[in-house]
Amino acid sequence: MSHITSSKPMITDVFVKGAVQGWNIAVTSTLPNVLMAFVIIKILNHSGLLKIIGDVCAPVMGVFGLPGEAATVLLGGWMSMGGGVGVAMALYDHGTLTGTHLAILAPSIFLMGSQIQYMGRCLGVIGVKGAKIPVIMAIPILTAFLSLFVMRILVMGS
Repeated sequence: MSHITSSKPMITDVFVKGAVQGWNIAVTSTLPNVLMAFVIIKILNHSGLLKIIGDVCAPVMGVFGLPGEAATVLLGGWMSMGGGVGVAMALYDHGTLTGTHLAILAPSIFLMGSQIQYMGRCLGVIGVKGAKIPVIMAIPILTAFLSLFVMRILVMGS
Protein backbone atom coordinates (compact mmCIF):
# COMPACT_ATOMS: atom_id res chain seq x y z
CA MET A 1 0.00 0.00 0.00
CA SER A 2 1.46 3.32 -1.02
CA HIS A 3 1.48 6.35 1.19
CA ILE A 4 -0.73 9.18 -0.19
CA THR A 5 0.28 12.73 0.67
CA SER A 6 -2.00 15.70 0.32
CA SER A 7 -0.80 18.53 -1.89
CA LYS A 8 -3.50 20.89 -0.61
CA PRO A 9 -2.07 23.87 1.25
CA MET A 10 -3.22 24.58 4.78
CA ILE A 11 -5.90 27.24 5.17
CA THR A 12 -3.56 29.34 7.31
CA ASP A 13 -0.94 29.35 4.54
CA VAL A 14 -3.55 30.47 2.01
CA PHE A 15 -4.71 33.24 4.36
CA VAL A 16 -1.17 34.48 5.04
CA LYS A 17 -0.30 34.45 1.33
CA GLY A 18 -3.46 36.44 0.52
CA ALA A 19 -2.77 38.91 3.33
CA VAL A 20 0.78 39.49 2.06
CA GLN A 21 -0.48 40.04 -1.49
CA GLY A 22 -3.14 42.45 -0.23
CA TRP A 23 -0.59 44.35 1.83
CA ASN A 24 1.73 44.63 -1.17
CA ILE A 25 -1.06 46.00 -3.36
CA ALA A 26 -2.05 48.53 -0.68
CA VAL A 27 1.51 49.73 -0.08
CA THR A 28 2.75 49.77 -3.66
CA SER A 29 -0.38 50.88 -5.53
CA THR A 30 -3.32 52.18 -3.54
CA LEU A 31 -1.52 54.24 -0.89
CA PRO A 32 0.76 56.10 -3.35
CA ASN A 33 -2.24 57.00 -5.55
CA VAL A 34 -4.26 58.31 -2.61
CA LEU A 35 -1.29 60.26 -1.24
CA MET A 36 -0.55 61.73 -4.67
CA ALA A 37 -4.18 62.87 -4.94
CA PHE A 38 -3.98 64.66 -1.58
CA VAL A 39 -0.81 66.44 -2.67
CA ILE A 40 -2.27 67.45 -6.05
CA ILE A 41 -5.39 68.91 -4.41
CA LYS A 42 -3.24 70.85 -1.94
CA ILE A 43 -1.16 72.24 -4.81
CA LEU A 44 -4.26 73.15 -6.82
CA ASN A 45 -5.80 74.80 -3.78
CA HIS A 46 -2.74 76.84 -2.83
CA SER A 47 -2.10 77.92 -6.42
CA GLY A 48 -5.70 79.05 -6.92
CA LEU A 49 -6.23 76.59 -9.76
CA LEU A 50 -8.80 74.59 -7.77
CA LYS A 51 -11.05 77.67 -7.62
CA ILE A 52 -10.63 78.26 -11.35
CA ILE A 53 -11.46 74.60 -12.11
CA GLY A 54 -14.46 74.88 -9.80
CA ASP A 55 -15.72 78.02 -11.53
CA VAL A 56 -15.27 76.59 -15.03
CA CYS A 57 -16.89 73.23 -14.22
CA ALA A 58 -19.64 74.55 -11.94
CA PRO A 59 -22.38 74.69 -14.60
CA VAL A 60 -21.90 71.04 -15.64
CA MET A 61 -21.32 69.65 -12.16
CA GLY A 62 -24.24 71.69 -10.80
CA VAL A 63 -26.58 69.56 -12.92
CA PHE A 64 -25.63 66.65 -10.65
CA GLY A 65 -25.92 68.69 -7.45
CA LEU A 66 -22.14 68.94 -7.11
CA PRO A 67 -19.71 71.85 -6.83
CA GLY A 68 -17.47 72.48 -9.84
CA GLU A 69 -14.41 71.17 -7.98
CA ALA A 70 -15.99 67.69 -8.04
CA ALA A 71 -14.80 67.44 -11.64
CA THR A 72 -11.31 66.84 -10.23
CA VAL A 73 -12.65 63.71 -8.49
CA LEU A 74 -13.90 62.38 -11.81
CA LEU A 75 -10.63 63.16 -13.53
CA GLY A 76 -8.64 61.60 -10.69
CA GLY A 77 -10.85 58.50 -10.75
CA TRP A 78 -10.50 58.23 -14.52
CA MET A 79 -6.74 58.03 -14.10
CA SER A 80 -6.73 55.89 -10.95
CA MET A 81 -9.47 54.65 -8.63
CA GLY A 82 -7.23 55.24 -5.64
CA GLY A 83 -6.47 58.70 -6.96
CA GLY A 84 -10.17 59.48 -7.36
CA VAL A 85 -10.85 58.37 -3.80
CA GLY A 86 -7.88 60.43 -2.62
CA VAL A 87 -9.11 63.54 -4.44
CA ALA A 88 -12.59 63.04 -2.99
CA MET A 89 -11.20 62.69 0.53
CA ALA A 90 -8.93 65.71 0.11
CA LEU A 91 -11.87 67.82 -1.07
CA TYR A 92 -13.99 66.49 1.80
CA ASP A 93 -11.19 67.34 4.23
CA HIS A 94 -10.97 70.79 2.65
CA GLY A 95 -14.73 71.29 3.17
CA THR A 96 -15.49 71.51 -0.55
CA LEU A 97 -17.42 68.23 -0.67
CA THR A 98 -20.01 66.92 1.77
CA GLY A 99 -21.05 63.35 2.54
CA THR A 100 -23.96 63.78 0.11
CA HIS A 101 -21.54 64.81 -2.63
CA LEU A 102 -19.36 61.76 -1.90
CA ALA A 103 -22.39 59.47 -2.14
CA ILE A 104 -23.25 60.93 -5.54
CA LEU A 105 -19.67 60.63 -6.80
CA ALA A 106 -18.68 57.20 -5.47
CA PRO A 107 -20.21 54.96 -8.17
CA SER A 108 -18.78 57.09 -10.98
CA ILE A 109 -15.25 56.69 -9.61
CA PHE A 110 -15.56 52.94 -9.89
CA LEU A 111 -17.48 52.84 -13.18
CA MET A 112 -14.74 54.67 -15.05
CA GLY A 113 -11.97 54.03 -12.54
CA SER A 114 -8.38 53.65 -13.68
CA GLN A 115 -9.41 53.66 -17.33
CA ILE A 116 -6.28 55.52 -18.40
CA GLN A 117 -4.04 53.01 -16.59
CA TYR A 118 -5.82 50.03 -18.07
CA MET A 119 -6.08 51.36 -21.62
CA GLY A 120 -2.45 50.65 -22.44
CA ARG A 121 -2.13 47.60 -20.23
CA CYS A 122 -5.19 45.78 -21.56
CA LEU A 123 -6.33 47.11 -24.90
CA GLY A 124 -2.88 47.12 -26.47
CA VAL A 125 -2.00 43.68 -25.17
CA ILE A 126 -5.15 42.00 -26.46
CA GLY A 127 -4.87 43.67 -29.86
CA VAL A 128 -7.95 45.92 -29.94
CA LYS A 129 -8.14 47.86 -33.21
CA GLY A 130 -7.47 51.58 -32.83
CA ALA A 131 -10.87 52.54 -34.24
CA LYS A 132 -12.63 50.68 -31.43
CA ILE A 133 -10.73 52.38 -28.59
CA PRO A 134 -12.80 55.63 -28.52
CA VAL A 135 -16.02 53.62 -28.15
CA ILE A 136 -14.48 51.38 -25.49
CA MET A 137 -13.27 54.47 -23.62
CA ALA A 138 -16.57 56.35 -23.99
CA ILE A 139 -18.89 53.68 -22.58
CA PRO A 140 -17.53 53.76 -18.98
CA ILE A 141 -17.50 57.57 -19.02
CA LEU A 142 -21.13 57.69 -20.17
CA THR A 143 -22.19 55.15 -17.54
CA ALA A 144 -20.32 57.13 -14.90
CA PHE A 145 -22.19 60.31 -15.80
CA LEU A 146 -25.45 58.38 -15.88
CA SER A 147 -24.65 57.17 -12.35
CA LEU A 148 -24.29 60.80 -11.25
CA PHE A 149 -27.89 61.43 -12.32
CA VAL A 150 -29.16 58.25 -10.69
CA MET A 151 -27.29 58.89 -7.44
CA ARG A 152 -28.50 62.48 -7.28
CA ILE A 153 -32.09 61.24 -7.57
CA LEU A 154 -31.52 58.51 -4.96
CA VAL A 155 -29.62 60.69 -2.50
CA MET A 156 -31.88 63.71 -2.81
CA GLY A 157 -34.97 61.51 -2.52
CA SER A 158 -33.91 59.91 0.76
